[in-house]
Amino acid sequence: MDNPTVLLVIGLGTDLIFFGLGWFIGRRLIKAKLAASRQEAGRIIADAQKEAETIFKEKMLELKDEQLQLRASLEAELRQKQDDIARMERSLKDREQNVRVRAEELDKKTKEADRLVQSNIAKEKALQQKQSRLDQLENEAQTALERVAALSKEQALEELKESLLEKAREATAESVKEMRDVARQTANKEAREIVISAIQRSAADHAVESTVSVVTIPNDEIKGRIIGREGRNIRAFEQATGVDIIVDDTPEVVIVSAFDPLRREVARLALEKLMADGRIHPGRIEELVKKCEKEMQEQLVQIGEAACHEAGVSGLHAEIIKLLGRLKFRTSYGQNILQHSIEVAHLTGLMCAQLGLDAKLGRRAGLLHDLGKAIDRFTEGTHVQIGVELAKKYREPKVVINAIAAHHGDEEFTSPIGVLAQAADAVSGARPGARRETLEIYIQRLQKLEEITNAFRGVQRAYAIQAGREVRVVVEPEKVTDAMAEVMALDIAKKIESELEYPGQIKVTVLREFRAIGVAK
Repeated sequence: MDNPTVLLVIGLGTDLIFFGLGWFIGRRLIKAKLAASRQEAGRIIADAQKEAETIFKEKMLELKDEQLQLRASLEAELRQKQDDIARMERSLKDREQNVRVRAEELDKKTKEADRLVQSNIAKEKALQQKQSRLDQLENEAQTALERVAALSKEQALEELKESLLEKAREATAESVKEMRDVARQTANKEAREIVISAIQRSAADHAVESTVSVVTIPNDEIKGRIIGREGRNIRAFEQATGVDIIVDDTPEVVIVSAFDPLRREVARLALEKLMADGRIHPGRIEELVKKCEKEMQEQLVQIGEAACHEAGVSGLHAEIIKLLGRLKFRTSYGQNILQHSIEVAHLTGLMCAQLGLDAKLGRRAGLLHDLGKAIDRFTEGTHVQIGVELAKKYREPKVVINAIAAHHGDEEFTSPIGVLAQAADAVSGARPGARRETLEIYIQRLQKLEEITNAFRGVQRAYAIQAGREVRVVVEPEKVTDAMAEVMALDIAKKIESELEYPGQIKVTVLREFRAIGVAK
């Protein structure tokens, strides 16, 4: 073979070799790419599955959240409905209670009406018996007159003696009446003008204290925080303040109950500060209560100084000023003692000025006359004894000490200022609306007043009127003359003073009326 042919054959063989080698390498590359593509497809499918699972889980969580929100909304709506139902039930119970109370009042009024009817029937029977007794007495008198003609000398003298004694009694009664009229026209006229002038120039407010204070809270949720876990907060508060906390169903209020108004005021201030602070726990409670007690001591001094300024009294000891501040939280028959003392100071000073006495000393005696009531709950002895000891301890003038000691009649007065302080005390305490007492005690006092009056001979009937400030007595004109009626009024007044306790004064009015009736036919 020649060289070109060899070269051609060699070239073709080389091409075939390169073609086979290229085909083989290409096939291997295609298989490798196909395997890689399959792996990539598997990875993409796996990622897609994971993403699908993630999306599924997120959607399930969203669905659960929506379900929880829907359940919470439904539960809140259900609680609201339950609260509305409970509120309606409480309202219904209140209405039922009001209906029961009105029914009981109606029943009481019906029973009272029946009692009055029976009383009127009994009075009519008694009146008929008295009329029969009167007819009997008239017959006996007529018989006695018919027997007079046959009396002996001694019998006639005895009858004459009885008649003269009766006339002497009537004359004595007439003399007593005339002397009392003269006394009224001289002494009472001037005294009345002085007292009335002092009352007209003095005006004071009267505050009625109770044993509870109502504290307003922002919402009912704070009640649970006030009570605390297992009641530990409310127990700590009650132990620190000495009061009772009443947390009931009344919306947005908490009641603080205590007999001592000063402790109750400290508790009220502490509770309000606790709610404003928001941190309610035993440690914080004790801290705020101590802080409020300290503030209250400072406030007592301010109150005492204001009272001294209002009453026009200066130069008092610092401890006395603080005790005067305590009187703001002390009541007697519902009357605030500090306001009462300021009013007595004004009245005493005005009456002293009218009579030319030391008005400044009179105001001082009037302001301090009930000083012992500031600590009489914690100290043995009456408020008069305690007040005298305090006045002596802080070197008050002797006139002031005597006014304190004698304003309830325990000692004799050594100065006219003490008498005027006692009169001002009676005027302030007896003023209408100044003091109050329970209904039961009030009714018992009126009944006792009528019983005392009806016990006198010749009394036909007696009525307690003007809230027990006056008793009106109707006497039998055949047994009691006009002069004897005057003496009877004095005797009834003395017996009331000795047997009955009452604030202020009671006026006794005796009425004697004689009626002669004729019928024209």
